[in-house]
Amino acid sequence: MNTPLLEAQGLTRRYWQRQGFFGRPVEVRALDGVSLTLERGKTLGLVGESGCGKSTTGRLVLGLETPDQGSVRFAGGALPAPGSSAWRAQRAKMQMVFQDPLGALDRRLSIGTQVEEPLKIHNLPAGPERVAALLQAVGLRPDQGARYPHELSGGQRQRAVLARAMATDPALLVCDEPISALDVSIQAQVMNLLSDIQAARGVSILFISHDLRAVRQMSHRVAVMYLGRIVEEGEPDAVLHSPAHPYAQALVSAIPHPGRRGHRIVLQGDPPNPAARPAGCAFHPRCPMATGR
Repeated sequence: MNTPLLEAQGLTRRYWQRQGFFGRPVEVRALDGVSLTLERGKTLGLVGESGCGKSTTGRLVLGLETPDQGSVRFAGGALPAPGSSAWRAQRAKMQMVFQDPLGALDRRLSIGTQVEEPLKIHNLPAGPERVAALLQAVGLRPDQGARYPHELSGGQRQRAVLARAMATDPALLVCDEPISALDVSIQAQVMNLLSDIQAARGVSILFISHDLRAVRQMSHRVAVMYLGRIVEEGEPDAVLHSPAHPYAQALVSAIPHPGRRGHRIVLQGDPPNPAARPAGCAFHPRCPMATGR
């Protein structure tokens, strides 16, 4: 039996938030016992509303933050201590693609310089030919390496970010809302590029998004998050065609389908404040199936 590339067990992450200028800090539980598994060469889609803990999950599995409870295993071993030499070496095999490509790139440096930077950091073969090959692999021309981020379109900038992320030949890509800042016409191109990269290199992808249609297209498995917990997980067809959890049912009912007249589930109220988490199931204040006792 093959060992999964990524295993997270019982991840809990707390932050402290001050309520007002003179208020006392209160605990905000961003993650509450999150467990997930990502197989080699596969994509796990992580979907949910803004603020549900998706990005925090991505940062924890990369070792950018340390969980208060729980553990992360990568390629069969525990994550090294942050900042250690082993942690820096492992960074070559774990890369992140951010939501805003312009914010992820240094506006003062050329695209080619930024694509080459991780090669130099990790003492890998570099040079103009290597940079040109990386740019071509993501659909950019070699001469575009001399340009600066503001001289490229949004889609081209995200391709440059992918070229930089793939420079070290990582085993894991954490893509945090990688298409939400792009025009709809460009989103499909970036998703197709990610699929092509996965097919060519066997990279595993944690695809974080609030867009269920994108998650359905990209993922081999889907996990639905609500207020720091995974409430449902399974294959895309099972989760998106016959969801079991009422929150997942509401999300799926909101996907627009031309000509469909099906019933849309409208949740009442706003998501609870993470600093005042409801007892028991965190979804019960909005759940249409909840009963008072």
